Amino acid sequence: MIDGKQLARRIFLRTLDELDVASSISRCVSFAHGSLVCGELEFQLTKSSDLRVVAVGKAAHGMLDGMLSVLPPEVTPSGIVSAASAPAKPHPHFKYFLGGHPTPKKQSLASGKAALELLRGCSVETLVIVLLSGGGSALFELSLIDSISLEELQQLNRVLVTCGASISEINTIRKHISAVKGGRLAKAAYPATILTLAISDVPVGKETALASGPTVPDPTTREQVAGVIEKYALRDRLPKKVIDWMDRGAMPETPKAGDVCFERANFQLVLGMHELFHAAHRIAESEDCLAFCDNSTDDWPLEKAADFLLAQLDELQAANPRQPVALIADGELSSAVTGDGLGGRNSAFVLACVEKIAGKGITVLSAGSDGIDGNSPAAGAVANGETLARAQAAGIDVRDYFRRSDSFRFFQTLDDAIVTGPTGNNLRDMRLLIAFPREAYSRDS
Repeated sequence: MIDGKQLARRIFLRTLDELDVASSISRCVSFAHGSLVCGELEFQLTKSSDLRVVAVGKAAHGMLDGMLSVLPPEVTPSGIVSAASAPAKPHPHFKYFLGGHPTPKKQSLASGKAALELLRGCSVETLVIVLLSGGGSALFELSLIDSISLEELQQLNRVLVTCGASISEINTIRKHISAVKGGRLAKAAYPATILTLAISDVPVGKETALASGPTVPDPTTREQVAGVIEKYALRDRLPKKVIDWMDRGAMPETPKAGDVCFERANFQLVLGMHELFHAAHRIAESEDCLAFCDNSTDDWPLEKAADFLLAQLDELQAANPRQPVALIADGELSSAVTGDGLGGRNSAFVLACVEKIAGKGITVLSAGSDGIDGNSPAAGAVANGETLARAQAAGIDVRDYFRRSDSFRFFQTLDDAIVTGPTGNNLRDMRLLIAFPREAYSRDS
C-alpha cells in the first residue's frame, strides 16, 4: 500500500535537492582565457577591471557563492547583497542587507540606496553583474516619493499582496513608485555593460515581473497602474501620499524598450519553470508515477485552479487506471486574504481541495520552493482523501479556517504542514496532485 502524503513530500523535497543554486550558476558561467563567458557572451576581466555586483532575492547568497567560485582570485568585485536571511559566510568587499518579505523593512530601503551608490560613476568599462531571484520586490526597494515613510511603504505592500490582485498587477504598481525597479537599476548603471543572471519565479516570457524587473524594459504603463487601483478599489486603502503623488501627475513613466540604458544590458535565465518541471517530472516517474505537467493555471484564482486541476487529474486517472498518476503544476495563484490567520496561497490551495477529494484516493500537495508560504513558518501543506474525516474528528471546520485565512494552523493541527525553513532558492510554487488505483491507496496515509 502506498502512503500518498509521504510520497508527495518525498517528490517535493527531492525536487528541491535537484535545483541547487550555486552549482546552477557555475554551470551557466565560466572563466577562460581572461574572459567571463555566459553562453555566447564574453566579458574581458583583469585584475584592474571595474566589476560591480548586485545580488537581490531569496537565492542571493547561493547565486553569489556560485558566481564568485567561477572568478579567479585576482578578480575581486565589490557589491551589495539583499536577502531574506544572513549569509553563512560573508564575502569580503560586499555589503549585506537583511531585507523584509513579503513587506519591505528598513534594510530593504538601505539596500536600494546602497545599490544606487554602488552604481554611481559607472563607465563603458564597467561590468555590472546583477544576480536576481524571487522576493526582490520586497527585499530591495527605494521609493521615488521622498516623503513616504517605511510604514507607508509597508502598508502599500500589505494592501497589494492581500487584495486579490495577480502578481503582474501588483508589480505594475511597485515598478512605478520605485527608484530601483521597472528598469531603473539599468538606468542608474548606464553606460555600463549589465549581465543579469536570473533564477525566476515568474512565467517564461514575463521576466519583467521578476523582482519587479530592475534591469529590463518595463512594458506596463501609468494608465495600467490607475486601472489596477480602480479594479481592486484601492484608492482608500493605499497610503494617501501615493494617491496624491499620482493625482498631481508626479509619477514618471518607467524606461521602455528602445531606451538607451538597455543597449548594453543582457539577461540570462539560470533556473526557471522548465528546470522545476523537468526535475519534478523525472523524480515522480522514478517513484513509479505516470507524470504530467501543466502550467495553465498560473495567476488563476485559487479555487478555480483547484477545480481545473482536479478535473484534469480525474481524466488522467481514468485513462491510466492501473498506476499512480501525478499531475505537476507550477506558478502563483491569486488568493485574497479574508481573515487574520496564518498561511499563504499554498496551504490555502490544499485547504480548498480537502472537501473536493474527501473519500478519494487522491493526495494534494502545494508548497513554495523558497520554503515560505505567506505569513506562516511553513512552505505549504499536504492533504489526502482522509483529511476531512480527520479534521471533523478533531473538531476543526475546514470552511471556518478557510474563511479566516488560517490554513497553516489547520494543517499544523493535523501534522500535515510542510516545514522546510528558507531553502535559499525561489523558483515557483509547486503543486502536486496524485491519484492512486483503488487497490494501491492506503486509507491511513
